[in-house]
Amino acid sequence: MTTRIAIDCMGGDHGPSVTVPAAIRFLAEHPAAHLVLVGQEEVLRPLLGTSADDSRLRIVHASEVVGMDESPALALRNKKDSSMRVAINLVKSGEADACVSAGNTGALMAISRFVLKMLPGIDRPAICAPLPTVNGHTHMLDLGANVDCGPEHLLQFGIMGAMLVAAMEHKERPTVGILNIGEEEIKGNEVVKAAADLLRGSGLNFVGNVEGDGIYKGDADVIVCDGFVGNVALKTSEGLAQMLASSLRSEFKRNWLTKIAALIAISVLNNFKKRFDHRRYNGAILLGLKGISVKSHGSADELSFGHAISRAFDAAENRVLERISERLAQSSAASSAVVETP
Repeated sequence: MTTRIAIDCMGGDHGPSVTVPAAIRFLAEHPAAHLVLVGQEEVLRPLLGTSADDSRLRIVHASEVVGMDESPALALRNKKDSSMRVAINLVKSGEADACVSAGNTGALMAISRFVLKMLPGIDRPAICAPLPTVNGHTHMLDLGANVDCGPEHLLQFGIMGAMLVAAMEHKERPTVGILNIGEEEIKGNEVVKAAADLLRGSGLNFVGNVEGDGIYKGDADVIVCDGFVGNVALKTSEGLAQMLASSLRSEFKRNWLTKIAALIAISVLNNFKKRFDHRRYNGAILLGLKGISVKSHGSADELSFGHAISRAFDAAENRVLERISERLAQSSAASSAVVETP
């Protein structure tokens, strides 16, 4: 089966200068993939070079671009021929199996929700992305789409995250935890405690509360939280990683002895950088929609944007939407059976 990915080539801080080379590189590494490059054709075509003749790649013209600081409401209402909107429309029409954009997060969320609609049984979409751990990685959601959540929303996030991991990583029963200020069941606010009770009775492989340090210890395959907490945790982690990297560089450049030490440790440092390079974890899926929409960092370089394309491709290949829909249908049937029991 051919998997087709639509790419908003005009979005992000760097636009086509990053998205087009990343697409060409992705095609070279994935012979079974087909890509649809969406944007201003007069800008995109000269960047293709010899790849212009590749039958697995085509351009769909879009005359407008959503600005990174543009109002999501105005982008939704006024820019119906934006590269972002056209790419999402291709998913809606079935001409693409997923779309990827490095553009305005609010606009991508608003347009994706308006065009693709929500899956039955899901009230709100959630942003889900992988984060590195000491023994691999975990998936965390929500990372910023929903500032305020009720217990039922957090339960839905847990179901969607678990089904995503089950599909993409072939884990039969991935572990699910809820981010909290302590491991004990009595800890946390009323929403978190109520959500934990729902998760505990959901049939998911719920492992209880996960503290902040447990994210990177790999305490669970999926960690659930509201978008406010998730986004603060994500941005704090990214800032800490950047600070540590900068400090290491400064220390190794301090004098000739530290420069020699850096040369001796170069292989270790390179392996460390590769393992925890945030670019390798780029690509957050907007879960809960009737289609796959993936958000890349706006500042993504070629390597980083390529990983976002890979994430969209893997989600489509592994039938993530079908797995989530099946699990939601099971949950709905179980709830109905409980209600009908005399």
